[in-house]
Amino acid sequence: QVQLVESGGGLVQAGGSLRLSCAVPGSGFTINVMGWYRQAPGKQRELVASLPTGGSASYADSVKGRFTISRDNTKNTVYLQMSGLKSEDTAVYYCNVNVYLPFDEVRYDFWGQGTQVTVSS
Repeated sequence: QVQLVESGGGLVQAGGSLRLSCAVPGSGFTINVMGWYRQAPGKQRELVASLPTGGSASYADSVKGRFTISRDNTKNTVYLQMSGLKSEDTAVYYCNVNVYLPFDEVRYDFWGQGTQVTVSS
């Protein structure tokens, strides 16, 4: 069983920066895609950024140029560096990792617990 552990959320003023982290503990799996979603109150969850293994990062138009997704493969950790934050970035951010379990020959989506990001004007 894999559980994702998120950290880095908080309160920041507009124009500020935050870095979210998401660690994938355990072993016996390979990572296909790591990404970040967010959900604002009353809104549908949306994909913010994703980074497939061996591929290129993708970003939502609303965050492109301000957010950067990266991975540290030695730590099995994905980061979301957020700069130039705006009030509309306020949301609960969820880490998502799609993994493949060779023993069971099955793919799973694992989710973090969510971390609140609040941007004040």
